[in-house]
Amino acid sequence: MKRVSTNLPNDNIQHFMRKQQVGLHRMQNKIASQSKVLNLRDNPIAAAHSVVLQSNISRLQKFAANAGEIQGRGRVAEAHLQGAIGIMHRINELAVQGANSTFSREDTVMMAEEVNQLLSELIEISNARYGDGTTMFSGDRTLSLAFRTTSSHVEGSGRSLVTNVEFIGTNRNSLTEISENSYIESSFPGNSVFWAENQVLMSSRNADSFFVREDSSIYVSGVTIDLRTGDNIHAVVAKINDSGAPVRASLDPVRNSIVLTTTQPHQIWIEDLGSGTVFQEIGLIGNITQRPPHNIANDARVSGGSLFDVVIRLRDSLFTGNVIEIGSGGLQGIQNGLNHLILQAGKLGARDERLQIIQNRLAHQTHEVQAMNSKLVDIDLAEAIMELRMLEHVHQASLQTAARILPPTLLDFLR
Repeated sequence: MKRVSTNLPNDNIQHFMRKQQVGLHRMQNKIASQSKVLNLRDNPIAAAHSVVLQSNISRLQKFAANAGEIQGRGRVAEAHLQGAIGIMHRINELAVQGANSTFSREDTVMMAEEVNQLLSELIEISNARYGDGTTMFSGDRTLSLAFRTTSSHVEGSGRSLVTNVEFIGTNRNSLTEISENSYIESSFPGNSVFWAENQVLMSSRNADSFFVREDSSIYVSGVTIDLRTGDNIHAVVAKINDSGAPVRASLDPVRNSIVLTTTQPHQIWIEDLGSGTVFQEIGLIGNITQRPPHNIANDARVSGGSLFDVVIRLRDSLFTGNVIEIGSGGLQGIQNGLNHLILQAGKLGARDERLQIIQNRLAHQTHEVQAMNSKLVDIDLAEAIMELRMLEHVHQASLQTAARILPPTLLDFLR
């Protein structure tokens, strides 16, 4: 026989009321958060999958942000290159006019003055900065200028003008991840963008008896090349040519010294990595305390200049009225530099198109992953509201029932 005390109905009602209130509270929280997994215990498997999917969504959104930022920076850089191309078109026109011997010395001096002003603007473009203050064309040294100028007296001008423009950035590109394990260059080294001629670097040291003394590595224009103990100069030449670097190595037939020639206009950038001394021994590197390109040996011969070099030569030739120099090397150098600038602008345009495709793909991927996550954790709002209303009705009915049960007192049991 079960004994029923006075407090038992009250305790039971309160117990089940609390359970109903917990259910109501949980359902209200689910509706407010739009999620049916508020705690891991609600659905451990769905919660685990959701964490993975949300992590993937965050990475996709970060990749999209990276692609958008690089695209924006690329468009700013492309606008500056278009300005440089316009300047070079005008300089090319002046070079063609200056090569015509019908112009007087006063006319060529006036042309030289215009070229000098255009040169100044070209230097300003090469040292341009983004809105955040970082430089565009200094490689991965984005807090410093890309080019440094030196001035001295120029014959025929009567004053000191810029006579040398030196690259002080790096040739290393900053890389930004725009997809899983996929990176894209986010910087533009000026010693490639603003170069006009293929550069030739020739050692003056006979390398016939050279061999690599220990395993070491060399760095050639963006490519690291591993060398092995005992490699002779022919093996070094072959490894440079097979490395994919934009440089062609050969041996001078007279001196038997090594010669490096760029396959596309840029400044040769070489280093001995680690404790290696290969380039020092074959006479290409001299001052190892200086970083490239200022580490070239004093007795090595370098030819092939930058866009600024050819513009400066043209300006100086116009000041002196040297029609032969203007019509031969000057005009050809200007046209080579102009063509190379157009090529660089074309590369930026192609990269912009690729980044747009990447952004569209990432947007589609993000939407698909969000849909998968939504199926796992998001609630059906209509169903949840119906369930909440049902719980509310049950709770109200329970309260009404309790109101009828609780009024009896001890006197009711003694009667």
